[in-house]
Amino acid sequence: MSKISGAESQIMEALWDRGPLTAEELVQTVGPAQGWGEATVKTLINRLLKKKALASERTGGRALYRPLVTREDYVTGESQGLLDRLFGGQVAPLVAHYARHRALSADEVERLKKLIAEFEPDDD
Repeated sequence: MSKISGAESQIMEALWDRGPLTAEELVQTVGPAQGWGEATVKTLINRLLKKKALASERTGGRALYRPLVTREDYVTGESQGLLDRLFGGQVAPLVAHYARHRALSADEVERLKKLIAEFEPDDD
């Protein structure tokens, strides 16, 4: 599957949140917030169909669109792409970057410590 663009991800988010939708429902759901008209939404739907990110099913004379990609798979791919492009695929430099350029709350630091502890090997 080809990479999903930022605009296309808005269509995907609506489908992940609400399940299968018609083009008209997608226009109503995504269009106003993005300032997109019907033509733009339909163009994005067609791009996603070509990328095999969506499936279209005819029901009652209307096309119903559903995602073929899970949100989890999308987030994993995007996250790995970011890590690869900016941090050589390494997580630690990413966390260090955010820690240096954005004040971490005490809660965030504690959550990071707990995550690290979960992944540390047992000494048994």
